[in-house]
Amino acid sequence: MKMNKYIRSLAFITTSLFISSCSVELEEYKPVAKPFDIKSYFDGKVIAWGIVQDYTNEVKRRFCVEIEGSWQEEQGVLAEKFYFDDGEISYRNWQLTKLPDGSYIGGAEDVIGEAIGKHQGFAFQFQYTLSLNLDGDIMEVAMDDWMYQLDEYKVINKTAMSKFGVQVAEITLFFDKETINQSCQAN
Repeated sequence: MKMNKYIRSLAFITTSLFISSCSVELEEYKPVAKPFDIKSYFDGKVIAWGIVQDYTNEVKRRFCVEIEGSWQEEQGVLAEKFYFDDGEISYRNWQLTKLPDGSYIGGAEDVIGEAIGKHQGFAFQFQYTLSLNLDGDIMEVAMDDWMYQLDEYKVINKTAMSKFGVQVAEITLFFDKETINQSCQAN
């Protein structure tokens, strides 16, 4: 009986590692005439709506976020205000720097270490470690954040949240810069 449990656990870990190794690389996206650059897109107001799904794909939370971006030369601040469907309101303030090669580094209150972002074509990948407070317990999770620009106003974002190399949640957002006069409180 214990051997069966051991074999199932080993099979799960092996499968998880195999699946996590089958991912798209940023370099696979072809250059486009107007590449997606977060400095341009996140300058001013942007609103987004999103969901958080657990490892079974069940939607656990819905939210709206208001973002105000401001830049001085290559230094930027993205002030985010999240409105969750359960009434929680939270904040994150990104401090970003655009490097000479076009990549970005940054940090925020709940980010451990440095976030690293790169773009290619219409895609932007942002990787960082996030400190989550879950009912009083602090958990560090790896975030693999992908943004895909649809047009000058709209961006889709998918973020894989992992612990020990195993995906535990996924976050999906839809950004719309065209509706800047709308607020999350009106939703």
